Amino acid sequence: MAEQSISIKIADRTYPLKVTSPDHEEVIRKAADDINRMISKYQEKYPGKGMIEILSFVALNTCMSNITLNRQIKGLNAEEEALVKELEGYLANIDKYSR
Repeated sequence: MAEQSISIKIADRTYPLKVTSPDHEEVIRKAADDINRMISKYQEKYPGKGMIEILSFVALNTCMSNITLNRQIKGLNAEEEALVKELEGYLANIDKYSR
């Protein structure tokens, strides 16, 4: 797919963007929807706060989620490495005792 122009709306502002694939477009649109949902949630929770404050809460929440997910991924990667080593040890023992 050649680059395609799309527009998304975040916090009542429209932004023109270029996408390189249908998957890329789907990710962008989902991200914009998620941001707008969080904006609505914070506007309800903190009426009277300005958009900059609301967007700061959204950014903070998003970054906290990313950090948490990255920590989980690192933990899972470490667990995977340990399991692979354990499996390799079992396979080495099978080879050793099957001869």
